[in-house]
Order: sequence, then structure tokens, then C-alpha cells
Amino acid sequence: MSLNSYLLAGILEAPIISEKSTNVAEKNNQFVFKVKKAATKKQVKSAVELMFKVEVDSVHVLNVKGKIKRAGKTMGKRSDWKKAYVKLKPGHDIEFSAA
Repeated sequence: MSLNSYLLAGILEAPIISEKSTNVAEKNNQFVFKVKKAATKKQVKSAVELMFKVEVDSVHVLNVKGKIKRAGKTMGKRSDWKKAYVKLKPGHDIEFSAA
């Protein structure tokens, strides 16, 4: 495994499995991933193609702001993070149960 492949493998942190992401996957062949904050669209595309052996059509990334939370008297803030919607080309699919 080359250094570039090793760095790309660290771009994807986790798939996001929720009701919204399941609906998007069924309707638009899109999958949702939590990615590193410094990740670019090209890096996310290369990482998904490398990890899952599929062809990516497009990538949309968005920054999610951390919520303000209260624990007793003290106020705290959850970390900001980045989310990526990855659309696959027709005929390609990702099975998380098998991957």
C-alpha cells in the first residue's frame, strides 16, 4: 500500500446510517460519509473509489456546526465536522454489511 493510498484511506471516518441517508441512497444512489475536516471533494472521491471499488459520479461536502450543550452550570460545544454526499454512477452500489 503506497503512502498516497494510506492517506486516502484515512479521509473517510465513518458512514452515516440514518433515515435520511437511507432514503437518499434508495432514491438517488447517494451515500453519506463523515470525513476529515480538511478533506476536499477530489480526496473524498478518490478515497471512496479506492476503498469500495466503485465509480463516483459526484461529491457534495458540507460543514456541520457543533451544537451548544449544557452540562449543569457549564456550557460546552460539540466539535464541528464535515459530511460528504457521494453519488455513484449507475450500476454501482455499496453494501455496508459486506464491506
